[in-house]
Amino acid sequence: MSDNEIIAGLDLGTTKVCAIVAELTDDGLDIIGIGSVPSKGLRKGVVVNIESTVQAILAAIEQAETMAGVEIASVYAGIAGSHVRGINQDGVAAISTREVTAEDVKRVLEQAKAIPLPGDRHVIHVLPQEFIVDDQDGIREPVGMSGVRLEARVHLVTAANSAAQNIAKVCERCDLHIAETVLEPLASAHAVLSDDEKEIGVALIDIGGGTTDLIIYVDGAVVHTSVIPIGGISLTSDIATGLRTPMAEAERIKIKYGCAATSMVDAEETIEVPSVGGRAPRVLPRAVLSEIIEPRVEEIFSAVAHVIAETGYADMLASGAVITGGTTQLDGMPELAEQILGLPVRRGAPIGVGGLMDVVKSPAYATGVGLVKYGAERLRAAGARPEEKAVPLAAHAPNGWGSKLGQWFREVF
Repeated sequence: MSDNEIIAGLDLGTTKVCAIVAELTDDGLDIIGIGSVPSKGLRKGVVVNIESTVQAILAAIEQAETMAGVEIASVYAGIAGSHVRGINQDGVAAISTREVTAEDVKRVLEQAKAIPLPGDRHVIHVLPQEFIVDDQDGIREPVGMSGVRLEARVHLVTAANSAAQNIAKVCERCDLHIAETVLEPLASAHAVLSDDEKEIGVALIDIGGGTTDLIIYVDGAVVHTSVIPIGGISLTSDIATGLRTPMAEAERIKIKYGCAATSMVDAEETIEVPSVGGRAPRVLPRAVLSEIIEPRVEEIFSAVAHVIAETGYADMLASGAVITGGTTQLDGMPELAEQILGLPVRRGAPIGVGGLMDVVKSPAYATGVGLVKYGAERLRAAGARPEEKAVPLAAHAPNGWGSKLGQWFREVF
């Protein structure tokens, strides 16, 4: 391996645990390793079984390490679930030297963050929207500007302590250090949205296995985040019930033949559906499958449309909406979303990375790729090396003394 930075992202999803390893070079970010395994220990984005989640993480990390040829010591871990809340908040601070410094910016963001929260919640992100120096608003980078009063408008994202602690616990059991816990739709936005879309207004709809996450950008900044507790597993469950087939077969049928818009399905097309209890498989029109899927997808997008209308930002989404997540790979999803949301809609896949791009160029990998892109941005902004750098597997010594040496380095430096 070269002397470039190694960044790992860990997407803890309801249906899959995905580990992505990337190398940060002078030319950009290259994906060098991917691991993806079915998830059994999470429900609606939250850890519900520690042991099952640990096993899934270990398997995903091992796959990614083998492909990349490095050992992963530190990860940017995704957090999601219905416990996540977003709120817009203001902060005010005096400018100490009549010229805004980085310390002033830090103080005003801390002040904006200082809101009363229940004891079981904490702030995971403070996302600046704009700064105001005296009466001049719309400022993105206030450092160096003259004035006596600095205001900040921010979007705060809060999460349940227990959810974050359980993520920390499963990562610790896997000998992984968490560089930062990152809101999963924020990571997905880093992967699939362009700067132009964020600037003129866009809604990102990330349909995962257990939840649908919504994040809205206006004027290049996050103005809204929310979670709708319906996802792709609801579709699978509906198919299993409606077609009287096992869940595993329902998932396979959904991926292979599913379509969200019945009007797009050929009336003559048929599919073979396995039965339960040893009964013979049945042959059914594909339209029957779409008639089961379409109402549930309509329910998801209707809930999203309701939330967007409530936020008051519906008229500011000049870019429309971007849908991402594994479920959005179904035929007809963008068309049905456009019809219900009344906005232009496109399907979002990761952009702006190299390496194994052909493998990760799928909405299913949006969060994983977004986590490493987020990590790369943090490293560039800090201008520093990561706390724990991945090293080639061949460089690790036997009997664990290498890990002890690494631990000593971390404690000293």
